[in-house]
Amino acid sequence: MALVTYIPRVLPVTIFRKQIRSKFIRSFLDYTPYAVLGALTFPDVFTSTGHLYSSVGGTIVAVILGYKGKSLVVVAIAAIVTVYLLEMAGGAGLLASLSF
Repeated sequence: MALVTYIPRVLPVTIFRKQIRSKFIRSFLDYTPYAVLGALTFPDVFTSTGHLYSSVGGTIVAVILGYKGKSLVVVAIAAIVTVYLLEMAGGAGLLASLSF
């Protein structure tokens, strides 16, 4: 098992010993971790809460605050509070008709 996790870490170092000069390849490699992280986590955002509307509300708040350049702590706390309030409103029956 250790070999399986060790090979992907060592293989790029042994293959790419020289600096990559192509701007296209460098920009591709710079953005790849963000794209992979987004592809892995974004679908789970919508199934992480009890209702779809609360997860969408938290996501909208997080995207708006992130776009405005707020810190990660502010974005996370605001999204958590939004999801909590929407879940409480849904649990109280106010928004229960919106659940999918």
